[in-house]
Amino acid sequence: MMIIPAPLTAVLALGLLAAPVVAEAQQERKIARIGALMTGVPSAARPYIEGFGQGLRQLGYREGENITVEYRYVEGKVDQLRDAAAALVRAKVDVIVAWGTPAVIAAKQTTSTVPIIFVAVGDPVGTGLIASLARPGGNITGLTNMSAELSAKQLALLREVVPGLTRVAVLRNPTNPVSAPQLIWTQVAAPPLRVQLQVIDVHDPQGLEAAFSEMTREKAGAVTVLADPMFLSQRARIADLAVKSRLPTTFNWGQYAEAGGLIAYGPSLAELWRRTATFVDKILKDARPAELPVEQPTKFELVINLKTAKALGLTIPPSLLLRADQVIE
Repeated sequence: MMIIPAPLTAVLALGLLAAPVVAEAQQERKIARIGALMTGVPSAARPYIEGFGQGLRQLGYREGENITVEYRYVEGKVDQLRDAAAALVRAKVDVIVAWGTPAVIAAKQTTSTVPIIFVAVGDPVGTGLIASLARPGGNITGLTNMSAELSAKQLALLREVVPGLTRVAVLRNPTNPVSAPQLIWTQVAAPPLRVQLQVIDVHDPQGLEAAFSEMTREKAGAVTVLADPMFLSQRARIADLAVKSRLPTTFNWGQYAEAGGLIAYGPSLAELWRRTATFVDKILKDARPAELPVEQPTKFELVINLKTAKALGLTIPPSLLLRADQVIE
């Protein structure tokens, strides 16, 4: 497990007070402690952490003065999440920010009193993390990132760029609880698009090469990769294996396309993290997680990698390029 302390703080205006009062205020001033429970690796999280820091600064926080953030990375080893969450609780953090469903489950199993803010959880109600989106209940709230419509859109994009596509491999990590609803949404979306699905389970990075070999053997025409922190940390390798296997790909985060994936469509992770800062701010100002509605994404990004399309011998329709938020050439 990797521990990376990264304090973030803000200057508090004290006004013109008498010297003894200033000294007393400085003694009583509390620095809020935030713990961040991260499933992936620091390099994969860096752009999102920058968004989180930007959001905190916009709300008046500055490093070392009124807030500190301690990041704990388990680098894909989900069995270490409980220990990492327990360490944050022992550190007496005021709030835990947890990225991804496995991290939130670990945090929930560790504490029922420390407020927990989740980031990028696909189905918080279905996985039992909260009672409802409007009134979460308990000590957990946050930002979700998945929907049935998103799964359908990703399949539709593959159909749009791959002529005659009839068979799509679905790469998932079954140890991630949110993979179950994601798979159901994808299965529901497939028949109207006249595609058959081939579900490929991968539990760890070591299984990726065998997974793509199986896709090729079963004559998949493309692959859609379900949301998972482990896959995100392996995005460059997945993109490389897909090109070598001659398989067009769709993903849920733009970072996959930047790493060589063909198409990414989904919420902006950087924006989700920036919005997470507002939840932290509200809880530090005594809002109760049980009464803070879960926020759903409003900003979606379509990213297309033309270099990958060329390597696969595909021509991206001009109409699709016009709809893209980012085209990588």
